[in-house]
Amino acid sequence: MFDVKTPSQKINNLLFNLPGRHNLSNALIALAMAVEYGCSPFGLAGALASYKGVKRRFTYQIKTDEFVFIDDYAHHPEEINAVHQAVREMYPNKEVLVIFQPHLFSRTQDFIAEFAESLAQFDSILLLDIYPARELPIDGVTSEWLLSKIKNPNKKLIQKSEIVSEIQKSKAQIVMTLGAGDIGAEVDNIKNKLSIAS
Repeated sequence: MFDVKTPSQKINNLLFNLPGRHNLSNALIALAMAVEYGCSPFGLAGALASYKGVKRRFTYQIKTDEFVFIDDYAHHPEEINAVHQAVREMYPNKEVLVIFQPHLFSRTQDFIAEFAESLAQFDSILLLDIYPARELPIDGVTSEWLLSKIKNPNKKLIQKSEIVSEIQKSKAQIVMTLGAGDIGAEVDNIKNKLSIAS
């Protein structure tokens, strides 16, 4: 819960259910614009409290006291940083495993240092091959190259078929899948297999 002070009034005890400062910042901007255009702040408070977010943005797939599986569309270093900040705030003493699928050869090449730095923040990293989308390969731009730049010893390059077994081998209590490629198509399979195993 939080309070918002507008130029003409104060709205107390607003409830917002999405994690992370980036989501809160977006909500405040939307609230300010709506108030500026004449919407009732108290009606907006109800809408804000009931907003569940969009698909593949910090979407809980499994949430128990012992284990959490979250899927997110993050495919840029700044988005990965925002997701990392949110998960650390929500689960400060838990080990976090991230499974990341880079999206586009050109984006990987352009932001290689930033990707390496943002991914290194997690406790352990599983890296998938680059999802090419519309692009042809760029010589030397591979997930192996990205992996070599990540300054965290708990890292590994895997295939999609290995995701579930790697999660099961991990001691992480929080698992996140990130990326804008076809990793999203793996989420239901991961969820179902982990639910059966637990």
